[in-house]
Amino acid sequence: MEEEKEESVMVTPGEVLGIGRELKAGKGTYVASHDDTVYASLTGYRRIIPPAPDSSDQRPTVEVTGHKAHGPVPQPGSIVIARITKVMARSASAHIICVGPKSVREIFTGIIRQQDVRATEIDKVDMHQSFHPGDIVRALVLSLGDARAYLLSTAKNELGVVSAESTAGATMVPVSWTEMQCPLTGQIEHRKVAKMAS
Repeated sequence: MEEEKEESVMVTPGEVLGIGRELKAGKGTYVASHDDTVYASLTGYRRIIPPAPDSSDQRPTVEVTGHKAHGPVPQPGSIVIARITKVMARSASAHIICVGPKSVREIFTGIIRQQDVRATEIDKVDMHQSFHPGDIVRALVLSLGDARAYLLSTAKNELGVVSAESTAGATMVPVSWTEMQCPLTGQIEHRKVAKMAS
């Protein structure tokens, strides 16, 4: 009944589960390449699955299965809605608030790197003209990065800022791919604007 005991161990994202040379990373886990450590990528129960007798790789597999009360978890390929929290010269940080149409129940952090803001003229991207703290963006999850943050991309027409507040405190209206306008003052601000479905 070894496996039953394993299932009762609760783990959270970023928790160390073992080292890659001794364990294979299964569902709900990932291996950080720089230190060959297996981490949990979601909150749930740890489970160790023995290798198949005929498998050439005789490492057991560790997986984390979410418990029932758990909300949606971002996965590579997911479209998420996130709120920008900080903008730096080469990246922007965000809190993921929805995965697809469902709101998340815990805080997931996302990073949009300069090279993932748009598909063209990547070297000319100015992070401060693409996002401001408080902006709501639609983004694609590329992968789970090493620092417990998901790598996000807005490098498609339909991805980018979907809602932003102007300095005057009004919700701005997109006027082009790169600009939004304050309805109160008429002031134009730069953003990486998401194309709205017409």
